[in-house]
Amino acid sequence: MSQSSDAAPLLSLGLNGYEASAYIALTRRDRATGAEVARIAGLPRQRIYDVLDGLVGRGLATVEPGRPAYYTAVAPDQAIGLLLEAHRAALEELEEDAARAVALLTPAFRAGRSETDPLNFIEVLREPAAIAKRFGELQAGAQRELLIFTKPPYAVEPGENLEGLELLGRGVQARSLYERTVYDNPAVAEVVRSFVAAGEQARVVDQLPLKLVIIDERVTLFTMEDPVAGSTDLTITIVEHPSLARLHKLAFERAWQQGEDFH
Repeated sequence: MSQSSDAAPLLSLGLNGYEASAYIALTRRDRATGAEVARIAGLPRQRIYDVLDGLVGRGLATVEPGRPAYYTAVAPDQAIGLLLEAHRAALEELEEDAARAVALLTPAFRAGRSETDPLNFIEVLREPAAIAKRFGELQAGAQRELLIFTKPPYAVEPGENLEGLELLGRGVQARSLYERTVYDNPAVAEVVRSFVAAGEQARVVDQLPLKLVIIDERVTLFTMEDPVAGSTDLTITIVEHPSLARLHKLAFERAWQQGEDFH
Protein backbone atom coordinates (compact mmCIF):
# COMPACT_ATOMS: atom_id res chain seq x y z
CA MET A 1 0.00 0.00 0.00
CA SER A 2 1.42 3.36 -1.03
CA GLN A 3 0.87 6.17 1.46
CA SER A 4 -0.81 9.28 0.02
CA SER A 5 0.43 12.75 0.90
CA ASP A 6 -2.96 13.38 2.55
CA ALA A 7 -2.01 10.90 5.25
CA ALA A 8 1.12 12.75 6.40
CA PRO A 9 -0.66 15.20 8.78
CA LEU A 10 -2.69 12.35 10.26
CA LEU A 11 0.46 10.36 10.87
CA SER A 12 1.97 13.37 12.66
CA LEU A 13 -1.15 13.56 14.83
CA GLY A 14 -0.73 9.98 15.99
CA LEU A 15 -2.59 7.71 13.57
CA ASN A 16 -0.77 4.74 12.10
CA GLY A 17 -0.65 4.17 8.34
CA TYR A 18 -3.68 1.87 8.17
CA GLU A 19 -5.80 4.18 10.33
CA ALA A 20 -4.87 7.25 8.29
CA SER A 21 -5.67 5.50 4.99
CA ALA A 22 -8.98 4.14 6.29
CA TYR A 23 -10.10 7.55 7.61
CA ILE A 24 -9.23 9.21 4.30
CA ALA A 25 -11.21 6.52 2.45
CA LEU A 26 -14.22 7.12 4.72
CA THR A 27 -14.17 10.86 3.99
CA ARG A 28 -14.74 10.02 0.31
CA ARG A 29 -18.05 8.30 0.99
CA ASP A 30 -21.16 9.24 2.91
CA ARG A 31 -20.88 5.81 4.49
CA ALA A 32 -19.11 2.60 3.53
CA THR A 33 -18.77 -1.03 4.50
CA GLY A 34 -15.53 -2.50 5.67
CA ALA A 35 -15.00 -4.16 2.29
CA GLU A 36 -15.50 -0.86 0.50
CA VAL A 37 -13.04 0.93 2.77
CA ALA A 38 -10.48 -1.81 2.20
CA ARG A 39 -10.87 -1.50 -1.55
CA ILE A 40 -10.70 2.32 -1.62
CA ALA A 41 -7.77 2.51 0.79
CA GLY A 42 -5.93 -0.48 -0.59
CA LEU A 43 -5.85 -2.18 2.80
CA PRO A 44 -5.97 -5.94 3.48
CA ARG A 45 -9.55 -7.07 4.18
CA GLN A 46 -8.45 -9.31 7.05
CA ARG A 47 -7.24 -6.20 8.94
CA ILE A 48 -9.88 -3.64 7.97
CA TYR A 49 -12.35 -4.26 10.79
CA ASP A 50 -9.71 -3.95 13.47
CA VAL A 51 -8.62 -0.67 11.86
CA LEU A 52 -12.15 0.68 11.62
CA ASP A 53 -12.95 -0.32 15.20
CA GLY A 54 -9.84 1.60 16.24
CA LEU A 55 -11.13 4.73 14.47
CA VAL A 56 -14.52 4.32 16.15
CA GLY A 57 -12.82 3.91 19.51
CA ARG A 58 -10.93 7.17 18.99
CA GLY A 59 -14.10 8.98 18.04
CA LEU A 60 -12.97 9.53 14.43
CA ALA A 61 -15.74 7.39 12.89
CA THR A 62 -19.18 6.05 13.74
CA VAL A 63 -20.67 2.65 12.94
CA GLU A 64 -24.19 1.52 12.05
CA PRO A 65 -24.46 -2.11 13.18
CA GLY A 66 -25.98 -4.50 10.70
CA ARG A 67 -25.19 -7.01 8.00
CA PRO A 68 -23.06 -5.47 6.70
CA ALA A 69 -22.09 -2.72 9.15
CA TYR A 70 -21.65 0.75 7.71
CA TYR A 71 -18.98 3.20 8.83
CA THR A 72 -19.07 6.99 8.58
CA ALA A 73 -16.19 9.43 9.04
CA VAL A 74 -16.50 12.16 11.67
CA ALA A 75 -16.04 15.63 10.17
CA PRO A 76 -12.33 16.45 9.75
CA ASP A 77 -12.39 19.50 12.03
CA GLN A 78 -13.93 17.41 14.81
CA ALA A 79 -11.61 14.45 14.16
CA ILE A 80 -8.48 16.62 14.13
CA GLY A 81 -9.71 18.37 17.27
CA LEU A 82 -10.00 15.01 19.03
CA LEU A 83 -6.47 14.05 18.01
CA LEU A 84 -5.13 17.40 19.22
CA GLU A 85 -7.00 17.03 22.50
CA ALA A 86 -5.40 13.63 23.03
CA HIS A 87 -1.97 15.21 22.51
CA ARG A 88 -2.81 18.05 24.92
CA ALA A 89 -3.90 15.55 27.56
CA ALA A 90 -0.69 13.58 27.05
CA LEU A 91 1.33 16.79 27.29
CA GLU A 92 -0.41 17.79 30.52
CA GLU A 93 0.39 14.37 31.96
CA LEU A 94 4.01 14.77 30.91
CA GLU A 95 4.13 18.21 32.53
CA GLU A 96 2.74 16.75 35.76
CA ASP A 97 5.32 13.96 35.64
CA ALA A 98 8.03 16.54 35.00
CA ALA A 99 6.88 18.63 37.96
CA ARG A 100 6.94 15.55 40.20
CA ALA A 101 10.40 14.67 38.96
CA VAL A 102 11.66 18.19 39.71
CA ALA A 103 10.13 18.06 43.20
CA LEU A 104 11.75 14.71 43.91
CA LEU A 105 15.18 15.54 42.54
CA THR A 106 15.61 19.15 43.68
CA PRO A 107 16.27 18.47 47.41
CA ALA A 108 19.00 15.96 46.59
CA PHE A 109 20.44 18.32 43.98
CA ARG A 110 20.58 21.21 46.45
CA ALA A 111 22.08 19.02 49.15
CA GLY A 112 24.63 17.79 46.66
CA ARG A 113 25.88 21.31 46.00
CA SER A 114 27.32 21.35 49.54
CA GLU A 115 28.83 17.88 49.26
CA THR A 116 32.31 17.32 47.97
CA ASP A 117 34.58 14.42 47.26
CA PRO A 118 35.03 12.37 50.46
CA LEU A 119 38.76 13.06 50.40
CA ASN A 120 37.99 16.75 50.90
CA PHE A 121 36.90 15.88 54.44
CA ILE A 122 40.56 15.24 55.18
CA GLU A 123 43.37 17.75 55.55
CA VAL A 124 46.98 16.82 56.28
CA LEU A 125 49.52 19.33 57.58
CA ARG A 126 53.19 18.93 58.46
CA GLU A 127 54.61 22.46 58.64
CA PRO A 128 54.48 23.76 62.25
CA ALA A 129 53.36 27.30 61.34
CA ALA A 130 50.56 25.96 59.16
CA ILE A 131 49.50 23.57 61.94
CA ALA A 132 49.41 26.38 64.50
CA LYS A 133 47.40 28.63 62.19
CA ARG A 134 44.85 25.95 61.28
CA PHE A 135 44.45 24.86 64.90
CA GLY A 136 43.75 28.46 65.89
CA GLU A 137 41.10 28.81 63.20
CA LEU A 138 39.31 25.60 64.14
CA GLN A 139 39.54 26.26 67.87
CA ALA A 140 38.12 29.77 67.42
CA GLY A 141 35.10 28.25 65.64
CA ALA A 142 34.17 25.99 68.58
CA GLN A 143 30.64 26.60 69.81
CA ARG A 144 29.97 24.01 72.51
CA GLU A 145 32.78 21.66 73.40
CA LEU A 146 36.53 21.18 73.13
CA LEU A 147 38.11 17.85 74.10
CA ILE A 148 41.90 17.58 74.05
CA PHE A 149 44.71 15.08 74.55
CA THR A 150 47.70 17.35 75.29
CA LYS A 151 51.26 16.13 75.09
CA PRO A 152 54.54 17.56 73.78
CA PRO A 153 55.80 18.59 71.34
CA TYR A 154 53.43 21.54 71.05
CA ALA A 155 52.52 23.15 67.74
CA VAL A 156 51.19 26.01 69.87
CA GLU A 157 52.85 26.52 73.23
CA PRO A 158 50.21 26.34 75.99
CA GLY A 159 51.09 29.80 77.25
CA GLU A 160 50.46 31.26 73.78
CA ASN A 161 47.01 29.73 73.38
CA LEU A 162 45.05 32.90 74.05
CA GLU A 163 42.16 31.63 71.92
CA GLY A 164 41.65 28.85 74.47
CA LEU A 165 41.11 31.37 77.26
CA GLU A 166 38.72 33.32 75.05
CA LEU A 167 36.67 30.17 74.43
CA LEU A 168 36.40 29.51 78.15
CA GLY A 169 35.30 33.08 78.62
CA ARG A 170 32.34 32.65 76.29
CA GLY A 171 31.17 29.41 77.85
CA VAL A 172 32.64 26.70 75.65
CA GLN A 173 33.12 23.56 77.73
CA ALA A 174 36.75 22.43 77.61
CA ARG A 175 38.23 19.23 78.98
CA SER A 176 41.90 18.43 78.63
CA LEU A 177 43.87 15.30 79.43
CA TYR A 178 47.60 15.85 80.07
CA GLU A 179 50.42 13.40 80.45
CA ARG A 180 51.82 13.31 83.95
CA THR A 181 55.09 14.74 82.66
CA VAL A 182 53.28 18.11 82.55
CA TYR A 183 54.39 18.53 86.19
CA ASP A 184 58.03 18.32 85.06
CA ASN A 185 57.76 21.71 83.36
CA PRO A 186 56.76 24.33 85.96
CA ALA A 187 55.94 26.94 83.30
CA VAL A 188 53.55 24.63 81.45
CA ALA A 189 52.01 23.43 84.73
CA GLU A 190 51.35 27.05 85.71
CA VAL A 191 49.62 27.68 82.37
CA VAL A 192 47.40 24.66 82.96
CA ARG A 193 46.50 26.05 86.40
CA SER A 194 45.46 29.31 84.78
CA PHE A 195 43.24 27.42 82.33
CA VAL A 196 41.69 25.46 85.19
CA ALA A 197 41.05 28.71 87.02
CA ALA A 198 39.31 30.03 83.89
CA GLY A 199 37.00 27.01 83.74
CA GLU A 200 38.85 24.20 81.98
CA GLN A 201 38.46 20.72 83.42
CA ALA A 202 41.86 19.03 83.49
CA ARG A 203 43.04 15.54 84.33
CA VAL A 204 46.34 13.70 84.01
CA VAL A 205 47.24 10.19 82.91
CA ASP A 206 50.55 8.41 82.70
CA GLN A 207 50.60 8.32 78.93
CA LEU A 208 48.48 9.41 75.97
CA PRO A 209 48.54 7.54 72.66
CA LEU A 210 48.56 10.69 70.53
CA LYS A 211 47.72 14.37 70.44
CA LEU A 212 44.00 14.80 69.82
CA VAL A 213 41.48 17.63 69.58
CA ILE A 214 37.73 17.08 69.13
CA ILE A 215 35.61 20.16 68.39
CA ASP A 216 31.82 20.10 68.80
CA GLU A 217 31.66 16.40 67.81
CA ARG A 218 32.27 17.71 64.30
CA VAL A 219 36.00 18.10 63.65
CA THR A 220 38.91 15.96 64.82
CA LEU A 221 42.61 16.84 64.79
CA PHE A 222 45.11 14.14 65.65
CA THR A 223 48.80 13.45 65.26
CA MET A 224 50.50 10.63 63.43
CA GLU A 225 54.09 10.19 64.50
CA ASP A 226 56.69 9.26 61.95
CA PRO A 227 57.58 5.63 62.78
CA VAL A 228 61.28 6.43 62.22
CA ALA A 229 61.67 10.03 63.40
CA GLY A 230 59.17 9.63 66.24
CA SER A 231 57.58 12.64 67.93
CA THR A 232 60.10 15.06 66.47
CA ASP A 233 58.42 14.81 63.07
CA LEU A 234 54.64 15.11 63.40
CA THR A 235 51.90 14.97 60.83
CA ILE A 236 48.59 16.53 61.81
CA THR A 237 45.45 15.08 60.23
CA ILE A 238 42.23 17.09 60.30
CA VAL A 239 38.98 15.30 59.53
CA GLU A 240 35.71 17.21 59.32
CA HIS A 241 33.26 14.37 59.76
CA PRO A 242 30.79 13.97 62.68
CA SER A 243 30.88 10.16 62.69
CA LEU A 244 34.65 10.04 63.17
CA ALA A 245 34.46 12.82 65.77
CA ARG A 246 31.91 10.84 67.78
CA LEU A 247 34.09 7.73 67.57
CA HIS A 248 37.10 9.66 68.87
CA LYS A 249 34.95 11.09 71.65
CA LEU A 250 34.21 7.56 72.87
CA ALA A 251 37.98 6.99 73.17
CA PHE A 252 38.39 10.33 74.93
CA GLU A 253 35.68 9.53 77.48
CA ARG A 254 37.32 6.19 78.26
CA ALA A 255 40.67 7.86 78.88
CA TRP A 256 39.00 10.67 80.86
CA GLN A 257 37.47 8.17 83.28
CA GLN A 258 40.93 6.76 83.97
CA GLY A 259 42.52 10.17 84.62
CA GLU A 260 43.20 11.94 87.90
CA ASP A 261 42.29 15.55 88.60
CA PHE A 262 45.05 18.03 87.88
CA HIS A 263 46.49 19.47 91.10
